[in-house]
Amino acid sequence: MPGENFKPRKSLSVDEALLKLMNYCVYQDRCHQEVEKKLKDLQMYEDAQAYIITRLIEEDFLNEERFARSYARGKFRIKKYGRLRITRELKAKNISAYNLKAGLSEIEEEEYLTTLRDLAEQKLNSLKEQDPYKKRQKLYQHLAYKGYETELIYDVINDLLPM
Repeated sequence: MPGENFKPRKSLSVDEALLKLMNYCVYQDRCHQEVEKKLKDLQMYEDAQAYIITRLIEEDFLNEERFARSYARGKFRIKKYGRLRITRELKAKNISAYNLKAGLSEIEEEEYLTTLRDLAEQKLNSLKEQDPYKKRQKLYQHLAYKGYETELIYDVINDLLPM
């Protein structure tokens, strides 16, 4: 008989779900969107979701400014993403303009430019392309994919590969 192996999922109480979400937020900073998705996955009612989110905010488990700051810092330092990509990803998580700006303020300008130059040099050393125009194009595409601004990319490329 179809559905014979179906076992109903034990639903969580609001307190159990709150504890589970507190642990979820302690493990790593989360944004509202991630918490809402987790609550939907736990099949919590909307009233319970609102209550849990309110408690998480009141008890500082959920803080979007802190999330935006740590997200921007991490993506820049670990994955070497530029401001454009970080901005795009934070917007996709529905982070407010204020929090987005706060997150980007975590990136020091000097460190940003140094990272861009280091990335460009690494990519340039890995390119096997002989044609200087194609080499420039591949370098540009790589840095643009990482999320760096066009004018900064051209400045670095022109320094590394003068015409």
